Formats: sequence, structure tokens, C-alpha cells
Amino acid sequence: MAALAAAAAGASPQLRFMSAAQLLALRGSPDVAIIDVRDEDERAYDGHIAGSLHCESHSFQDDLPRLLQDLSRHKTVVFHCALSQVRGPKCAKAFLHSISSSGGGPEVFVLERGFNGWAQYGHPQCSCKELKRCIALLE
Repeated sequence: MAALAAAAAGASPQLRFMSAAQLLALRGSPDVAIIDVRDEDERAYDGHIAGSLHCESHSFQDDLPRLLQDLSRHKTVVFHCALSQVRGPKCAKAFLHSISSSGGGPEVFVLERGFNGWAQYGHPQCSCKELKRCIALLE
């Protein structure tokens, strides 16, 4: 809870945003992780960015230690929610605060306009339930 509270208070470094076009160019790279923090029902109904990892915002704090470990090998981590106005930036700030206080880690971004912006531009989406199938769509 401390990381989320510190992030909300603005104690973490400044967040940077990435456009859908920039993410499209990076998508599929093993150095890039895309973290979808929307609720499961949103992801199931609206689809998701192929290859994205799912970590709901309401359980983000509990999942943060695992995420820090799992994402340490990536050079870039991009968070998003539906619009990237509240949940995506809040989780990205908590992640950024945690890596900053532990000596550094990947570059952290928030996807501009979130999943809705990604979908509006017609970028690749997936509605699968299997990660292996989802990752295959990246190739």
C-alpha cells in the first residue's frame, strides 16, 4: 500500500507517455512488456493488446513484488487501462516508485489514450483466452 500511497502523493519520478504508434513499433520485442490493468470483464468483453500481461488494478499492490521480479529483465514496461487516465497511471507510478527506490529498472511508460485509443486506431487486438495463442499473434 505504501507504493500506491507514495505514487498518489507524487513522490515517484515523472511518468512518461507512449503513443499507440510508438507501442505498435515496439510490440513483440522481448524487451517490452505491456501490462493491462483493466478489470477481467473489460478485458474479456473488449479484447486486449496481443501479448499483454494482465494484472487488475485492484490487486496490483498484492502483485507488485511478483511483477517487479518478473519484469526486471525487460527494458521497457508500458501500462494501460481503458483510457490511461486513472488506473494505468496509478499502477505505473507505483511500479516506478518501487523500482526507483530499489536502484532502478526498466523504463516505465503509460499508453496514451489507453486500450480505447489503441483500438480506435485499428491496432491489433486479441480476444483469446490463451497466452500462447495470444503471443503467436505477435509474429
